[in-house]
Amino acid sequence: MKIVIDGENSILGRLASFAAKQALQGKEVAVVNSDKVFIIGNKKVILEKWLTQKRRGKGSKMRGPIFATSADRLMKRSIRGMMKHKEGRGKEAFKRIRCYVGIPNEFESKEKINIEKLKIPQKGLTLNELSNLLKGK
Repeated sequence: MKIVIDGENSILGRLASFAAKQALQGKEVAVVNSDKVFIIGNKKVILEKWLTQKRRGKGSKMRGPIFATSADRLMKRSIRGMMKHKEGRGKEAFKRIRCYVGIPNEFESKEKINIEKLKIPQKGLTLNELSNLLKGK
């Protein structure tokens, strides 16, 4: 069974926890419009948090960890934080999660689940804006 979640104007943490829970229950999860997912908070604080994660490990000889900066990869990493991705059940569940920027042709006609949309404009930024800031554009 495949679940398609529309991320447009959804809150990052709530969408990530819902997707992780569904994947742990054995369902295939596809998150579309992951570039339009919203992070609530102060823009400077959000950017500094993600930049410290990106800078972590830069001084070691291994030059890692590699930190992806595209919006769909940031979404997938947030979902990964909601489960035990190194152990058996969580590792298998993480393989069932797919995140997409925009809506692919195969999901256009499918029914999409909306997770608690923003009703009032909030302070914060979208994953697309965060991605551009992390890349330095």
